[in-house]
Amino acid sequence: MKPGAFGYRRAESAEDAVRLFLEVGEGAQYLAGGQSLMATLNFRVSEAGTLIDLTRIESLKGIEQRGNAIHIGALTTHASVARSSLVRKRLPLIAEAYVHVAHPAIRNRGTIGGSIALGDPASEMPACMLALDAVIHANGPAGKRSIPIDDFYLGLYETALEEGELLTGIEIPLPAEGARHGFEEIARRHGDYAMAGLAVMTTGRRARMAYFAISDRALRSTAAEDAFVSGASPAECAEVATREMYVFGDLNASENMKRHLAGVLMRRVLLSLDGGASA
Repeated sequence: MKPGAFGYRRAESAEDAVRLFLEVGEGAQYLAGGQSLMATLNFRVSEAGTLIDLTRIESLKGIEQRGNAIHIGALTTHASVARSSLVRKRLPLIAEAYVHVAHPAIRNRGTIGGSIALGDPASEMPACMLALDAVIHANGPAGKRSIPIDDFYLGLYETALEEGELLTGIEIPLPAEGARHGFEEIARRHGDYAMAGLAVMTTGRRARMAYFAISDRALRSTAAEDAFVSGASPAECAEVATREMYVFGDLNASENMKRHLAGVLMRRVLLSLDGGASA
């Protein structure tokens, strides 16, 4: 399959991209790594009037520590994030998750910002951002703003980004000393879409537990978080999580199977936490 005809514009900066979006108007879409967008265009699942190419905006690439947080530019490729010594040292949950993300060809072209902005329910990065309590930075027609990750995902492929708004970066607070992390994913084959997955961060009496490939978006199990903080066992946390969660079946697994896997993952991750201390 090949995509329908579309226009093409190249942006030189985030501000220029927003200007082009407004200039083009209806049918404008931003193009980052294109690993999801180009596939849907080729299969004509989606269409675009004009693609606004972001790939040469150097200011939206890179990883650096800014005070007590790690800032990752939206156009930083998955491969660059996975290789980053700063990420491996300070955000080991992300480094661990990247072992499961797609295949080398996709990681070399796909961007972390594109993955987070798309909000694929089976993607690892949205769940990791929820577990890490990230903040999303965006630039749009109304100017710049910051969006807490808990307010970012609204539904199936639906985010808090407004029309013409561009995700420019992700700010991730450094885990506190003694923080522990865990990540587990179940897929039919390595690199396939997950059947179910879970990312967890705990610090003292605080926990953030985010599932993916379970529902219509990545989402936290606040009931399991509360149970964990109150001293519940892994089995009890798993029972609470599967009982209160809205589960969305798909081609990979039925609703009942996913609910079962959600409990399996919760037990596995919580039992492994002693071996997952974060720097």
